[in-house]
Amino acid sequence: MDFEHLPQYELLQHHPISDIRSEGYLLRHKKSGARILLLANDDNNKVFNIAFRTIPKDSTGVAHITEHTVLCGSREFPLKDPFVELVKGSLNTFLNAMTYPDKTMYPVASCNDQDFKNLMHVYLDAVFYPNIYQHEEIFRQEGWHYELESADGELTYNGVVYNEMKGAFSSPEDVLEREIMNSLFPDTIYGVESGGDPVYIPDLTYEAFLDFHRTYYHPSNSYIYLYGNMDMEERLQWLDQHYLSHFDVIPVDSEIALQKPFEQPHRISCTYPVSE
Repeated sequence: MDFEHLPQYELLQHHPISDIRSEGYLLRHKKSGARILLLANDDNNKVFNIAFRTIPKDSTGVAHITEHTVLCGSREFPLKDPFVELVKGSLNTFLNAMTYPDKTMYPVASCNDQDFKNLMHVYLDAVFYPNIYQHEEIFRQEGWHYELESADGELTYNGVVYNEMKGAFSSPEDVLEREIMNSLFPDTIYGVESGGDPVYIPDLTYEAFLDFHRTYYHPSNSYIYLYGNMDMEERLQWLDQHYLSHFDVIPVDSEIALQKPFEQPHRISCTYPVSE
């Protein structure tokens, strides 16, 4: 690759990676601070991913709810649910988004060049320019809202993530795994539930939700990944012109603290639901 044609980027490292027959490049976008990893090879299954280090401070599920909501329409794709439309009509070989305890990822893949470009476009527009700022109902739909089925019925909570996590919290294996991690790292982000605890999800306000996106969904806090047989130079030029050049470097405090050692052993006892 000729980086003389890409002055917007700084080449940090270049290594041939023989195990996967690839050329590896680590770049930094000068204006926005975004980090980009390229793996150039002859694989027709092209992959794009943008990930952000997302640091939850409580168990309201803000990281998980943000992951869902940014895929509910954006500046250039103002549909109610572009993700569903992609699932129906794209030639993708992979299409999803995932929330982890310390990061949120948006990976896509396709063997068709134009389809791959479309997927990149939809996902980048979603993470940087989502419609969540214009439509609070997106947060209410995907996060939580009050529901009343009849005038004399019981007031209940509802929401996509709220119901999803109610299911996750009913599995003994999930409860055990979560309790182990929360107990081993109680003073860190691993001591809270990034997916959201149904008990605490309704504590999340719309303002706190928007502030989370504003804080962490910035190129300075992102890692972008491109893999496969494609015109990397063209993709980098497009990435700069359409998105990264519109942002300036900012400091993002997403550091993950270490857990201090316990002074004495702790014994943890908890319960989980079982069927009759």
